Parts: sequence; C-alpha cells; structure tokens
Amino acid sequence: MTPKSPPSDAEITPCGGPDPHCVTPRLDAMPLAAVGAVLLVLGGAAVAAGLLAWEDVGALADRVVPILAFVAAITVVTELFNAAGLFEWIAARFRRWGRGRAWLLWGLVTVLSLTATVFLSLDTTAVLLTPIVVVLARSCRLPPLPFALTAVWLANTGSLLLPVSNLTNLLALHSLGNVSPVEFAARMALPALWCALVPVLAVGVLFRKDLRARYDPLRASRTPAEGDGGARADRVLLGTSAVVLAFLLPGLVSGLAPWIPSVAAAAVLVLAFAARRPRALRWALVPWQLVVFAAGLFLLMEALQHLGGGDLAAALLGSGSGPLDLVRVAAVGAAGSNLVNNLPAYLAFEQSAGGPARLAALLVGVNAGPLITPWASLATLIWHEQLRRLGVSISWWGYAAAGAVLVPLMVVPAALLAAVP
Repeated sequence: MTPKSPPSDAEITPCGGPDPHCVTPRLDAMPLAAVGAVLLVLGGAAVAAGLLAWEDVGALADRVVPILAFVAAITVVTELFNAAGLFEWIAARFRRWGRGRAWLLWGLVTVLSLTATVFLSLDTTAVLLTPIVVVLARSCRLPPLPFALTAVWLANTGSLLLPVSNLTNLLALHSLGNVSPVEFAARMALPALWCALVPVLAVGVLFRKDLRARYDPLRASRTPAEGDGGARADRVLLGTSAVVLAFLLPGLVSGLAPWIPSVAAAAVLVLAFAARRPRALRWALVPWQLVVFAAGLFLLMEALQHLGGGDLAAALLGSGSGPLDLVRVAAVGAAGSNLVNNLPAYLAFEQSAGGPARLAALLVGVNAGPLITPWASLATLIWHEQLRRLGVSISWWGYAAAGAVLVPLMVVPAALLAAVP
C-alpha cells in the first residue's frame, strides 16, 4: 500500500472553516439512492403479493424509523461540526501536542478516531476524520497511510461499544430487550477493547519506521482549521459546536432513545447556522440517499425472512452457546459481511442468532469482520472514496491481505469474550 506523491495543500483541503459552499466528499448519492429505490420496490412487491403482511411492515417501521431518524440527525450534527471547524480545531491542537513526535501524534489521532467512532458512529470517522487526518499528516510532512488506516480500521472495529456506534448495534437493541446503553456497553466492553487494540498494534508494527519520525510543529504547514491564526474561523459557531458536543456525548449514553439527543443537537446547530451562516444549510446535509437505501434494505430483508431465508441462516449459524458455537456465529457474520456487506449480513442472521451471547458474537463478526473486501462496510467504501479524492493510493490486495490476518486475530478471541456476561 504505497501512497502517491502528495498534491499541494490547496488541492487537499477538506471541508470545514468559513466556506459555506464546501461540500464534504462522499460517494455519489444517486447510485445508492437508486439501489434503495429498487429494494423498496422489491419489498413493496412482496407486500402486494401477500408474502409480507402489513402487520409485519408496521412492526418493522416501529423498530427502524427511530433508527433512521438517529442516522439522519447525527449526520447533520457531524456535518455541521465539520463546517464549524470543530474537528480540524481538535486536529490542530493534536499537531501541537504531538511535540514533533510522529508516534505521539498518531496516538492522539487514534484516540480521536476511536472516540468519534464510539460516540458519533463509524461513518463519522470515515466521512469527516479521514480527510482531516490525511491533511494533518501532510501538514507535518509525514506519510498519511498509517493515519488513514488507523481511521478506517478503528471505524469498523471500534464500533462495538455503544448502540450509537454502529447501525447494527441499534438494530440489536430490539433483540436484546431494549437494554440501556450502559448494559449494552457492559456486555460488549471486553470484545470492544480487544477489537480496538489489535488494529492499533498492527499499525504500530507495520509502520514502526514511519512512526519513529520527527516533525517540526513550528514549521509545519498550518491546517485549514487554524486559517490565519484562527482569525477566519467563526468563533461563535465553533464554541456552539463544542458546547453541543459536550452535552451530546452524555446524552447518547443517558438511556434516552438515541434519536432524541441527536435531533436536539441538530436543531440547536441548525438554528446557530441559520443565524450566523445560513448559506451553509443545504439539503445535502441530510443523508437522504442512505436513509432510502437502508429503508429498502430493511424491507427486503424482512421479506426474505418470510421466504425461507431464516431457515438457511439457522443452518449456517447452528445452535448452542459454547465457545466453538460463538466462534462459528462470529465467523459466519464476518464471512457474510465480506461477501455482501455487514448490514444485510446482520439482518439475515439476526433472527437466527438466539440469546444475548450469540447475538453479541454476531455483532463481533459483522462489526469487526469487514476488513477484507472493500464493499464489506459502507464506512470502508466512503473511506476509499475520500482517499481517492485526496490523492492517496492503496493496494486492495495489500489491504485484503492485512485484513485476512487481522480478522481471525480479532474475531475469534472477541467471540469468546462475548460469552462473559
């Protein structure tokens, strides 16, 4: 995985700061929305043919509408955090706190990536932090690949701890009896810790020479968040974003339905931007294409469950909650994620998973397992698109080879740890 020669700072500056027209790079919305529309049509055809009852559709809507509301709201929140320059302000502080040592700067980026993933979801890390950490590395004249890989690996493997960390976790709450975030974290803490530790150690080993490098924090190029000494930044929006973040993080673990604090945070930020920078508010902030895709996927997978998909899933997962049984569940989840994608893989196997330990093992497989194929998770696809736009090249063969080593190292022990109540 060899990076290309870096383009100029002007070519790689990500969104954030004062430009109201700056749009965060992302995958083309139309194909994702088109796929979602096709899935909705197929699901609707199943309903029209009587293969899926309206009562089942209603029960599905009761379950997934709050989840989709959370996804939409938290995306708006993180986009406006980025537009206010909050993430880049944090990254700029990290550059100074790194004290000229690449390993210390990387450690701070690791903490930031893991925190963003745990509290704001893996897509936040992929969409917003990827360009920031790449620009940060280049501003310090350091190779960006260790920082970029840390972001994508932790975006996936670090998403086990809280319900809001991953859409699969939010879906699992229903089968777990709508437990509180604290109860969910207690169940997933040990697997989450192990799955976060392994990729961090892997980056440290693979890039140990690069991470021993030094940089000059005084002469390094300033990041966009600093602008001209911070004079260009809207300090009111930056301060408002910091306050909203300070209230949002405990709100997400308070036991309230996750959509409630996220919608409240989005409302405050929208009002602040309406007063200070109204041109930054645009419909593109709402991830309508992802909502359409997820809604269609939910409906189609529910229909497939009624067409015999559940029997196949049960045969693949087996039964029992012994150590080998849990490893089997996690392995099937990881394999399904890399074959298709982690979200449909979870939906296909959820009803056949069974008790809390088996469901936790399935989450290990579908959250930490998607590190081999590029389509295994949406976060990885978004991450790769970000790198392409930033001029950072990777070898998918190298990525897959590294993932093929890391996935068993993570998934097998983590599945065994999922048995710990």
